[in-house]
Amino acid sequence: MKNWDEVRTAFQVARLGTVSGAAEALGVHHATVIRHIDALEGQLGVKLFQRHARGYTATEAGEDLMRVAQATDDQFGQLEGRIKGRGADVAGELVVTSLAGFAPLLSPILADFQAEHPDVLVRFLTGDRVFRLEYGEAHVAIRAGAGDVQPDNVVQPLAQMPNALFASRSYIDRYGLPKDEADLVNHRFVGHDNPDSRAPFDRWLKTHVPRENVVFRSTSDRAMEEAVQAGAGLGFMPVWAATYCKEVVEVLPTRPEWDAPVRIITHVDLHRTIKVQTFLTFLKERAGAWVAGI
Repeated sequence: MKNWDEVRTAFQVARLGTVSGAAEALGVHHATVIRHIDALEGQLGVKLFQRHARGYTATEAGEDLMRVAQATDDQFGQLEGRIKGRGADVAGELVVTSLAGFAPLLSPILADFQAEHPDVLVRFLTGDRVFRLEYGEAHVAIRAGAGDVQPDNVVQPLAQMPNALFASRSYIDRYGLPKDEADLVNHRFVGHDNPDSRAPFDRWLKTHVPRENVVFRSTSDRAMEEAVQAGAGLGFMPVWAATYCKEVVEVLPTRPEWDAPVRIITHVDLHRTIKVQTFLTFLKERAGAWVAGI
């Protein structure tokens, strides 16, 4: 298959379902679209589309080709983002990714950075998915823990986030406070659904509290924090997050072994660009307040 233009045309036809829609998206005449489809089907020796009154529908062979075309189109788009990120100005898109739980910390920083650099368009992408920096899906990733990273990524420490054990006032009214650490086995807990979670406080909890005592389990940090506030059980929370919650009471204070390391990860191709370096400097200066609970 030698002509990417023909594949790209077929991809647009499959995506939009009509020759006219593909022609408009590509900025070509509809006859060019038809010619590309005919040439590609002739080259492959199979029908890629079923023609009908309402447009074109991909056949099974067409669906296979479209999946490859989609992946290739995505990679071209990601490559474009990486190339644009190599400019000499603090301008254009800045794509930062993190877990959703970091949004209250990072959103004000990103807003202030954008205010100082109005030519920057900020895209803050949150979620559990690990964005692939090697494909240019993000310029900067903020991640917690000490997980694996790709060999071409640059990893820098950002902060050690202190955590403590908390309970809501409603839980205390119903079950009381633990008398001491040994009394924890007589209480209900909120914890991670994965018993082998690598979070330092989850590992501690696993060795000090029976698993059946963890009566509310989730894979979402935000969900667990909300459950602690709702009185579902005792649970660990970052100290900074607890400062926003008037209804929670500290049960056990912070310990160094419960601290969660937060890392900055960038790809080596973009790490030294002016835009990324300017943001990293700004982020590190502001992150110093995190340990103190803001």
